[in-house]
Amino acid sequence: MTTAGTPGKAARRKRSDARRNEQALLDAAAAVFVHAGVDAPVRDIATEAGVGMGTIYRHFPTRADLVVAVYRHQLDALAAAGTAVPQAGESPYDTLRLWVARFADFLVTKHGLAGALHSDQAGFESLHAELIGRLLPVCEQLLAACAAAGQTRDDIQPYDLLRGIGNLCVGAETDPNYNARLMIDLLLAGLARDRSVTPATSTE
Repeated sequence: MTTAGTPGKAARRKRSDARRNEQALLDAAAAVFVHAGVDAPVRDIATEAGVGMGTIYRHFPTRADLVVAVYRHQLDALAAAGTAVPQAGESPYDTLRLWVARFADFLVTKHGLAGALHSDQAGFESLHAELIGRLLPVCEQLLAACAAAGQTRDDIQPYDLLRGIGNLCVGAETDPNYNARLMIDLLLAGLARDRSVTPATSTE
């Protein structure tokens, strides 16, 4: 026996499942892009997501569609991560450092965005403006928390920090021996008031 509300519930469940599937695809694509760039084969993304290539093309007919969707997906995740409640024992400086590491991974996708969009300069500029609008307040909040706790200088402008991180990530595109994460850790150590802070020794 069915009720009048059953079809509507089934449709909502189907839409919810479709959204979850799309989010899983975007997570998989983001992971592949970080390690292999936005030109990574679609089959690698399909393998990471555990789906067939046809599923990816149904959701994202072109590579530009996929790259832009991943870009916005990562942007949402970054904005949410920057305003999340810190883990127990996590200092404001720790929170900033973890968020900056995620931002650096995100920039791998951003740096490939212009190529994916080809000549759509207006579209690229619009997405860049979206990035600034979403992430500048988050970065400002993280820096303010660090400064209030006496862990960093209080004269750092959030835009300058985002721009500096972006510039430090550029070298990774052309030099496989360039360690952007180490450079960024050196930058963050320079912001710290506590001179016992040392940069990480990651070789990623």
